[in-house]
Amino acid sequence: MRFLLAAVNAKYIHSNPAVYSLRAYAERFCSVLSREPASSDRAARAEIEIAEYTINQPFWEILADLYGKKPDAVGFSCYIWNRGMVFDLIRELSKVLPHVPVWLGGPEVSYDPEETLSALPSAAGVMIGEGEETFRELMKLYADELPSSFGTSSEAPDSPEETPAWPLPDQIRGIAYRTRPGGVVRRTPGRQAVPLDEIPFFYGEQNEINDFQDRIIYYESSRGCPYRCSYCLSSIDKTVRFRNVELVKKELQFFLDKKVPQVKFVDRTFNCSHAHAMEIWSYIREHDNGVTNFHFEIAADILTEEELALLRSLRPGLVQLEIGVQSTNQDTLKEIRRAADWERLKEIVGKIREGRNIHIHLDLIAGLPLEDMESFQHSFNDVYSCRPDQLQLGFLKVLKGSHMYEKAEEYGVMYTDFPPYEVLCTRWISYADILTLKRVEEMVELYYNSAQFTHTLPVLESCFLSPFGMYRALADFYDSRGLFRQSPSRMYRYQALLEFALQAAPEREEVWRQLLTLDLYLRENAKSRPDFAPPFRQEEEVKEKISRFYREEEKNPRFLAEYVQAGYDSRQMARMTHVECFSLPVWEAGMGAAEEKDGAARYFVLFDYRNRNPLNREARAVLLPL
Repeated sequence: MRFLLAAVNAKYIHSNPAVYSLRAYAERFCSVLSREPASSDRAARAEIEIAEYTINQPFWEILADLYGKKPDAVGFSCYIWNRGMVFDLIRELSKVLPHVPVWLGGPEVSYDPEETLSALPSAAGVMIGEGEETFRELMKLYADELPSSFGTSSEAPDSPEETPAWPLPDQIRGIAYRTRPGGVVRRTPGRQAVPLDEIPFFYGEQNEINDFQDRIIYYESSRGCPYRCSYCLSSIDKTVRFRNVELVKKELQFFLDKKVPQVKFVDRTFNCSHAHAMEIWSYIREHDNGVTNFHFEIAADILTEEELALLRSLRPGLVQLEIGVQSTNQDTLKEIRRAADWERLKEIVGKIREGRNIHIHLDLIAGLPLEDMESFQHSFNDVYSCRPDQLQLGFLKVLKGSHMYEKAEEYGVMYTDFPPYEVLCTRWISYADILTLKRVEEMVELYYNSAQFTHTLPVLESCFLSPFGMYRALADFYDSRGLFRQSPSRMYRYQALLEFALQAAPEREEVWRQLLTLDLYLRENAKSRPDFAPPFRQEEEVKEKISRFYREEEKNPRFLAEYVQAGYDSRQMARMTHVECFSLPVWEAGMGAAEEKDGAARYFVLFDYRNRNPLNREARAVLLPL
């Protein structure tokens, strides 16, 4: 008997740890399972197969692949990003594999299983909440009772009476089920959570880790959250369970030994236990391999001085922190039951930034209760002033099972009927305002979060009353030029920003051109010189100075010794690096007041692309004494 666990991910680089955890747990604790091909021995002929797809794949391609695997039972992992496709797949799968029972699990179906099964008359049932032990019992039931090759026929039965009843899972806790297609739905009592130490580490074999090549590695050291944020499903279960820290260290060492690029902790609030966080952060500091990066979602306002000191001691790029601010409106925070001290949080983020060693990601949510457009602009400007490496402007999702779902009518929250159930308007913010914020969000993604304009944007902000005002004006500029519809290329974004800056301050054209040139070459060794770049590099005297610099480096290296040691000559070094000429010190802070004077100054800046900042990937830049 083969049970197929299917995951439809948002992107290829994503993986679905849920299905791997289900399989690993069942294989450890269910004696009928085997990774080996099915044998004649009934007690060792059951197996679990995993199939991962993405929502961007053609529907018919996924359906054909599922059919081709000829499963005896199928389980889908269901989330807001894949619900529509998963439901459609189940409806069509029941036509081509009519005998095969199909199960669902995940947060998108756990809080309304009866409604889900009503929408999917062919589905066998829903696993509610955490699924490891539930799935093990279901797997054992099916392995014992499903006839061999139960679901391998693509032919529909001649009559409804020929459709066999599925094995009855009425003794399995934590499910909603039906006995046959179209049958009555029943729900069993809830299930107690499994201790986290009993969940197997599913990356632990060479063949398993290879399955995640070029994909994000997800890891959990705890489940649950102590906070009660009304928009979050984690607030329903207020308990937090931790994996034994010694076990965590052993598993993290596996990632370190394999030198995986990034491990993303999915703990809802990683630092809710001081001792737990300190143990793990200390371990990754002491066993740093110089390659692996660890991502944590934390509550910044509860960080202690001891934790801050440890974080400041980490290698640049070893850790990145995601911090949910959501709003700086204290009335809003109180209404959504989010205990957060904005002033304390801002102070802590500032202390983390001082170390220049940790990538900081701050989140905002638009559409929260008691926050109108003016209040949200204030929240945006507050968070922006922290200068995070990334600022995510998200929109409220009204999730079934959450307290926000229960209060939606009171708040006048209108949201889409389909996933991701995103806010359209509230008592405090209109749909027109939401559309404005959508455009602002895109500008923030293209220009701020891309980290491609780190020198231009701070200067450009001085031309506007606030950062939000700048991004809103930039969005209006894009809209007026039809650029939202055209999806301009990465290089054209520089040209578009130049045109926008010239509208804001046309008298500072030279400043804008040189700032954009600096930003461009910090990111990449562009082969085609942009039209906006200053013309100084084409001057014969400048070209000769640059050529002489590389010849002298080859003989007596001062700035590019690493290249010379690797055997590169002056021509190769000139191709692998870049020297740009400026008439303004655009790399210096405070360029907002800088102006070109006589135009005679020439500054030579070397961009070294083999040595990049681990936080923003900017090339090492050196002012040359030429």
